[in-house]
Amino acid sequence: MPVFDFSNSPEKAKVSECTYTVFRTNAPFTSPDQPILILDTKEKAFPHHPCGIFTNPSKRTSFEFKDEEESFIADILQIDARFVSLLKWLGENHINVRLSGTQTSDGYAVYKIREIAFGGGAKLSAEDGFLQFMIERLLASNAPEEEIEDEDQEETGDSMKLTSIQSITDFMNCAGRTLPDNIRLWARRNLAVARSHEVSPEERRHAQRALSMMMNIQWKSNYFEAIDPVEARRILDEELYGMERVKQRIIETIIQINRTHTLPAYGLLLIGPAGTGKSQIAYAVARILKLPWTTLDMSSINDPEQLTGSSRIYANAKPGIIMDAFSMAGESNLVFIINELDKAASGKGNGNPADVLLTLLDNLGFTDNYIECMIPTVGVYPIATANDKNQISAPLMSRFAVIEIPDYTPEEKKIIFSRYALPKVLKRIGMKENECILTPEGLDAVISCHENTSGIRDLEQAAEHIAANALYQIEVNHVSSVTFDAEMVRELLLSC
Repeated sequence: MPVFDFSNSPEKAKVSECTYTVFRTNAPFTSPDQPILILDTKEKAFPHHPCGIFTNPSKRTSFEFKDEEESFIADILQIDARFVSLLKWLGENHINVRLSGTQTSDGYAVYKIREIAFGGGAKLSAEDGFLQFMIERLLASNAPEEEIEDEDQEETGDSMKLTSIQSITDFMNCAGRTLPDNIRLWARRNLAVARSHEVSPEERRHAQRALSMMMNIQWKSNYFEAIDPVEARRILDEELYGMERVKQRIIETIIQINRTHTLPAYGLLLIGPAGTGKSQIAYAVARILKLPWTTLDMSSINDPEQLTGSSRIYANAKPGIIMDAFSMAGESNLVFIINELDKAASGKGNGNPADVLLTLLDNLGFTDNYIECMIPTVGVYPIATANDKNQISAPLMSRFAVIEIPDYTPEEKKIIFSRYALPKVLKRIGMKENECILTPEGLDAVISCHENTSGIRDLEQAAEHIAANALYQIEVNHVSSVTFDAEMVRELLLSC
């Protein structure tokens, strides 16, 4: 177990003594019962808000504070594993802090750390805002595994006086092993490039941009909290009418997540006619999973490079759409909604965009040509939509659990139009339900006019047309309400 040595003393004769033990927790908050660290109070009782610095004058990791002009040193007895690197950074840079805590049987339990002044004056990012940002980010992280001694060797090199580089450096030092191992090592290499004068300014700029993107992503584990099936069903019923078989298949997926606390090995592929609510189902699943979501429209992607990014050898290089999605979401767990998957069979550029999706869907990791680092995708849940499954390649189909979305029956269309589509339009344009009335024969006429169309988009347009006509007659002819029978509907909807 490492011991913090803030004295930077070259002396090696003394044997370091570790005063603390590490406890591991994934709690997203701190409290007296869930502290950041516990200090020894045998020598001196602590005030409620002791002010001082983390120090190590005698090879013992401790906190030094003053009380009535007299200095006291208290050893750290226990510390949350996520905050080990942060406390090391605070000590190395002599950051003056104020602790908030409470006295317990184990010692002084610290649950809040605030900076009260600049320490050393050279750290541009050592403001309290940065400290609170780091604490919030670490609380959102999972506890790291057992640390390996001497793994993190201090890097030497010239120091650029750029706030962004300094912030990235401080973040990496404080985050420590809460970052995935491959990303942590990748970040150290790119930071060396960004700080080096032996490479071109273009290379430094690309390295700094890549670091900024990667460090602003919250890298989470693949553990998922249980989801309430009743609430999931309510969301599905709110978004869709009918489709019981489809809803049951989604609830089965939710129950599977509750049992394993991980995402299923396969995403969902929703296949059906246009306008049947495939995208609505995808958005509903993202709401149920409580994950950020992003949309990939495969009909507008003509070159694989749009997905994978371009190499840094080009001056105008940039990351791909997939990496941009991670960056915008701010975390590694998200829902990818891939629209019109059947349009991804071939591109106009070099290669096939559909082949790029295979690596994203395999949950083995995705590599962007610009970032040059494997991104963990175990927390990515893909949901694709398509109209024609015959246009999708067999390897791509094998990555999904396929759900066929049937078209609505005439009876279902009647209920959707009368209970949902028309009332929704009337509410949007500020009309009362008794101002636009549709007779049963008029409703039958609406459905018969659209019997050869799939989905409900045409029905929604018909509702818009009927409501707009009723509003026109009310405003121009000064009538109190309009009742549409079959003949009026057919005359209004000229396509019948």
